[in-house]
Amino acid sequence: MHLPETIVTSAEIEQRLGLAPDWIERRTGIRARRIAAPHERLEDHAAAAAAQALQRAEMDPLDVDLVLVATTTAHAILPNAAPLVARAIGASRAGAFDIGAACTGFVSALATGAALIDSGRFGCVVVVGADLMSRITDPTDRSTAAVFADGAGAVVLVATGEPSRIGPVVLGADGNGADTIRVPRDPAHIRMLGHETFKEAVARLSEATEQAAVAAEVGLDEIDLFVYHQANGRILTAVGERLRLPGDRVVDCIAEFGNTSAATLPLALAHSVESGRLHDGDRVLVGAFGAGFTWGATVLEWGLDA
Repeated sequence: MHLPETIVTSAEIEQRLGLAPDWIERRTGIRARRIAAPHERLEDHAAAAAAQALQRAEMDPLDVDLVLVATTTAHAILPNAAPLVARAIGASRAGAFDIGAACTGFVSALATGAALIDSGRFGCVVVVGADLMSRITDPTDRSTAAVFADGAGAVVLVATGEPSRIGPVVLGADGNGADTIRVPRDPAHIRMLGHETFKEAVARLSEATEQAAVAAEVGLDEIDLFVYHQANGRILTAVGERLRLPGDRVVDCIAEFGNTSAATLPLALAHSVESGRLHDGDRVLVGAFGAGFTWGATVLEWGLDA
């Protein structure tokens, strides 16, 4: 993972917006978040995360066949971020394109990369989730300024010659919820109906979790770690309670990272590795919900070959 250096605390935002102390943490679970400086570009953070992932996987960038970047906030409308990331990491033989599915983008990119490897068309795919949400957040809107943040995370997918350790991937969409979370053209600021988003996120994440477990032919009690999109601490709690998941198996790292959209899942995975909660061979369920509405989940076996 790779994060901007600047840390903005919830207390700073509360003071700026005239909110009561701890108002943000009580409603979202967020104490601080990283915010990119004006000169920072999304592809720089995405490339740094991708380079770290390749190093951990002991893969040569020249062996990468495809780079996928899940993002809503590429630096420019054109070109996509993915070709720039591929260039920066030295993946000169790789194809590259962006995937847009809002906060579900990383799961969608994971599904795409895994399917291409399963088909035998590619042997190595780098999947990046990256967003600089501060670029599309209205600093005067307490419902979004309190939540969104910046960051990038990445994983490397490689062919093993064995049955896939990813999936099946469950994906869903419902365009009837399109106006609940949106970014209009002018001004390009994200607008979100919090209450409606909360209800739909809990329902869809719970549903997708059960569907992904059934598709993988495992019980929820057989999953070592549940890593959900870090949208709001209350959503994570509600999903865990609805599915009766042990609290110590549900990752909640939103306190220091905030909601980084497509980056939350790889950030949460990297955080879990660093904190000793996620180990090679663990069975992990990842799930996300985002604008569109879009949602998705899958069960995967984490880590490197023995």
